[in-house]
Amino acid sequence: MRFLYLILTLFLVACVPTVQTDAPSPQGFNTRHVTLDFIGPETAEDATPNPFTTYALTVNFRQGETLIPVRGYFAGDGVAAETSATAGRIWRIKFAPPAPGVWTWTAEMNAPLDRTTGQINVAPEFVVPVLRRDGRYLRFSDGTWFLKGGANSPENFLAYDGFDATYRIGVADREGESKAGAAVHQYTPHILDWQADDPSWQGGKGKGIIGAVNYLSDQGMNAVYFLTFNIDGDGKDVWPFADPTDMTRFDVSKLDQWHIVFDHMQAKGITLHIVLQETENELAMDGGETGETRQLYLRELIARFGHHPALIWNIGEENGPVFWRPEGQTDNQRRDMIRFIRESDPYDHPIVLHTHSEPADKTEIAGPLLGLPELDGLSFQVSDRRRVPAATKDWLSQSKETGQPWLITMDEIGMWHTGAKPDAMDPRHDSLRRYALWGHLFAGGAGVEWYFGARFPSNDLTTEDWRTRENLWQQTRVALTFFDDYLPWWNMEPCGGVIDRPDSFCFGNEDILALYLIEGGTGNLTLPEGTWDVHWFDPVAGGPLSRGTVERVSAGQSQLGFAVPADGRDRVVLLRRLP
Repeated sequence: MRFLYLILTLFLVACVPTVQTDAPSPQGFNTRHVTLDFIGPETAEDATPNPFTTYALTVNFRQGETLIPVRGYFAGDGVAAETSATAGRIWRIKFAPPAPGVWTWTAEMNAPLDRTTGQINVAPEFVVPVLRRDGRYLRFSDGTWFLKGGANSPENFLAYDGFDATYRIGVADREGESKAGAAVHQYTPHILDWQADDPSWQGGKGKGIIGAVNYLSDQGMNAVYFLTFNIDGDGKDVWPFADPTDMTRFDVSKLDQWHIVFDHMQAKGITLHIVLQETENELAMDGGETGETRQLYLRELIARFGHHPALIWNIGEENGPVFWRPEGQTDNQRRDMIRFIRESDPYDHPIVLHTHSEPADKTEIAGPLLGLPELDGLSFQVSDRRRVPAATKDWLSQSKETGQPWLITMDEIGMWHTGAKPDAMDPRHDSLRRYALWGHLFAGGAGVEWYFGARFPSNDLTTEDWRTRENLWQQTRVALTFFDDYLPWWNMEPCGGVIDRPDSFCFGNEDILALYLIEGGTGNLTLPEGTWDVHWFDPVAGGPLSRGTVERVSAGQSQLGFAVPADGRDRVVLLRRLP
């Protein structure tokens, strides 16, 4: 029945035998896409001439006036994830149609192909909404708004021993880096989270990392931050190349195995936050320029993974020179890299830059990029969590003034050595919850990812079990659920003067106000005209909205009184104007 459904819903006019389509996702993001395989020149990863620099496959999809060129890639024997093949004659493209109907295609390659034209007829249910920036937030192309919450650690998520040719080539020796040890990840605690109908490869490989994805999704998280290239960086254990010393040849089977994991992440509702380089290696390709090597690298990742709907390109962790690493990309090199990604990605996924932690470094590196149309925002690193709300508002304001508003996500909280401690050491995570989570979101931020620090167990490089921060996932889920259930947050702004308490955050519009009160308590309100309905909410435990002794307040000055329990615990107060 499943095969019949696919044939009925996606009728392939000219190329039925060689097109694959993914079945509907049971949950999470829609992973449907079209795969076209071509028989082209027989070659290998180590062949002469180099197939990755010699051959280029592009398939141009047309519908009416719309033309979408999609880059292809060398797929070895076509099933390299299972065979670990390094050679073959299969060349592949993956296409996520943005509209239903008939699409004609023409394949172009500087070598003979088995065919060069065809067409597909795409049913409406096979059109996949794509994540993009809309103002200061993320939004899918079908209109669905999206707040991000998830894991920033381990940043070397892809350093997994189930992937082909994955190993560590050195150890970090800088004071500000995590210590990774000798072994790459196995994620053994998460093997039990793997389910019988989940993917694996080569007779059962992949259960640990697939199980880890299941666990994070079950916790209500929707994003993972990870590096695809950390040679010379902190972990020194992730690269897409067949040989870490040659950045012009790619590991076909490893990248196919990455794709299995990425596809499962999307099916489980996990956004791919792809971080393309680290500050230590941002000059490794073309001296920082977007020359032949960097273009090759970016094209390969876009060709293989760009069809995924929920994906964010991050041009680099801690991008730019800093006092402890004075070498780095220049303003023009950053602009060129950002523009190349924008021009090469047929789906216009968001592009962000991960910052350094201190305000002066943000100003020096990100400041010159304000107003750049191709850059969608900043992936924040902040050393002092109490500064997060003010920093978020500041950079949102600066970008808005240019006419090119950015989104700001809080993706690495300091200090560098601490980050988010394990639950066993900080079970409540009070300061993270107050400033980096609710404070950031009430400042207009677009989401958070949690960094695990460098000097604690289960750190930024060594974490094997995401359960070590389960309390933090739960509190993050509580915040995201509150925003989705009770706030039109895409139409709200940070607000001041509503309550006479400096230890509070306010977020609202003319009809709804939300106040975060540290340690609960009371305060004097100054409200716009009208009568306001009052509820309170527990940002730690979550649950339904609750009533206090004060259920209505009016315009002018009002005493909030005992609208929330006087137990010294943080509370959110929700005020909604009555008609």
